[in-house]
Amino acid sequence: MTGRGVAVVRPGALTTVQDLGRPGYAHLGVVRSGALDPAAARLVNRLVGNAEGAAVLETTVDGCAVRARCAVTVAVGGAPCPVRVDGRPAAWGTAVRVAAGSVVEVGTAVRGLRGYVAFGGGIEVEPVLGSRSTDLLSGLGPAPLARGAVLPLGAETPVRVPIDVPPWPGPPDALVLRVRLGPRDDWFTPGALRTLATRAYRVSPASNRIGLRLEGPALERAVTGELASEGMVLGAVQVPPDGRPVVFLADHPTTGGYPVVGVVREADLGAAAQAVPGTAVRFVPVR
Repeated sequence: MTGRGVAVVRPGALTTVQDLGRPGYAHLGVVRSGALDPAAARLVNRLVGNAEGAAVLETTVDGCAVRARCAVTVAVGGAPCPVRVDGRPAAWGTAVRVAAGSVVEVGTAVRGLRGYVAFGGGIEVEPVLGSRSTDLLSGLGPAPLARGAVLPLGAETPVRVPIDVPPWPGPPDALVLRVRLGPRDDWFTPGALRTLATRAYRVSPASNRIGLRLEGPALERAVTGELASEGMVLGAVQVPPDGRPVVFLADHPTTGGYPVVGVVREADLGAAAQAVPGTAVRFVPVR
């Protein structure tokens, strides 16, 4: 084996390369993208001695498996899951030293949805607009992992401050999303706004990196006309014709023609990344 890297043995349902995204290009039709649970991505990077913005793997539900082509420090975090190295149990949520040729297996999430895997030195695929993140909607960045693909790694630096018990937040039993109403809340009836603030929704199985689709009571519109396409932001709560809200996540479109009743605070969206289908969701209007 030559060179620093990892080879994909099992790609899992959907595993992508993610960092903290590519902000500043919305005017060109490019959203930030990046890790859906950025706090988890930052923490696994710190565990292996990387800068917080280094590229990691983001797994979905059933993890992945990779073969190390060099000795490397690995940390798995995000959704709790079993971890194995060459078939033997290994620690989740802390740094593990892995020998060249060893297979690291990230198992199915026990709670939550998305796991994060950091390698010492970070994943060094070719950046696009300053980021190594995969954007599923636009197709920017590296393709989702496929069996046999090789991901290059950067130079590893020693971990200076070992962490024995990192402060991992557990995946949510229920989501509470703080939402600032507007800019199109006046397109909805007063009853619809009361419904949004007082009724419970559930996470739909149709959710993905683009948006958190919700099941529950429809929001009645006061204005039934067409809306010209306007800019969309991270956390926007768009309401399509069926009246069920959609909370836009990292790979959201940059424009849309359905009214946005409010915008969820970015600090609440990491928990949304770990909410499994059926999770209860409540909106709390804030100023």
